[in-house]
Amino acid sequence: MKTEYDIIILGCGPAGLQAAIHSVRKRCSVLVLGKPEASNLYKAHIENYCCVEGVKTGKELLEAGIKQAKGFGVDFLTEDAVKTEFGQSGGFKVETESHSLSCLALIIATGVSRKGLGLKGEKDLVGKGVSYCVDCDANFYRDAKVAVFGNGSAAVHGALTLKDIASKVHLITTGLDISPTLKETLDASKVEVYSPRKIKELEADDSLKAVILDDGTRLDVDGLFIELGAKGAMELAAFLGVQLDPEKFTHIVTDENQATNVPGIFAAGDICGLPYQMAKAVGEGCVAGLSAGSYCQKLKREASKNDT
Repeated sequence: MKTEYDIIILGCGPAGLQAAIHSVRKRCSVLVLGKPEASNLYKAHIENYCCVEGVKTGKELLEAGIKQAKGFGVDFLTEDAVKTEFGQSGGFKVETESHSLSCLALIIATGVSRKGLGLKGEKDLVGKGVSYCVDCDANFYRDAKVAVFGNGSAAVHGALTLKDIASKVHLITTGLDISPTLKETLDASKVEVYSPRKIKELEADDSLKAVILDDGTRLDVDGLFIELGAKGAMELAAFLGVQLDPEKFTHIVTDENQATNVPGIFAAGDICGLPYQMAKAVGEGCVAGLSAGSYCQKLKREASKNDT
């Protein structure tokens, strides 16, 4: 495979794939790094994406996107970046598990790592009763019994959203840290709150059947939403001086062109912040791909003039 590209994209979720499609069509050489199964979309089910009818699995959508991007000439390497740095003569160097690569521009579309509880069988139940996003998956639990675990406003908002969809909603928390107004809304709702409690165990066969609390309480549920927020994998970006949001340092700050504060570095998708939705990721990927493509074209025009 080649080692020099115009654009290297970190992440092969919907943001990275859309960025690849748009940047390669601007006559740029493009490499996408990452593992599709690591995308938060991979185990999800999608039914609210414009122009796509019915329920689609994240896996089939990603496979279709990869096939489409390859058809346009995008290269793929199923390895993660382990190091990024500035190139000695401009651009950037990217080290993977087994390759040393270089590029003129970087697009960071690595998504965010959803925080889990670390329970036995938790990861195996993602998409089979365990979810990390109420906005994404609530409608799959219409008239079902569900639980939400979390301590902040995301968990409470999730529970309040679910109360109008599910037949029964349990909110499990070790202690709520929310505003008095939101607390009043929660108290007036039909959400059943367990506090202070932790989830000790998940019961399942092919899908989630129940959650067991640390006091032995057994809650029969069809779904568990873990709403602890999300943590971005920021080390690669921070090493290059990319600006992060000033409050929590969990997301990358971009302008309307999906450009960061570092020339030549762009970002798109969940790593840029809420909402964690495929539609937003694809839109930002489109803008990032076009912007990175234009950036590389400008650099190459300037280099051509200097050579003459």
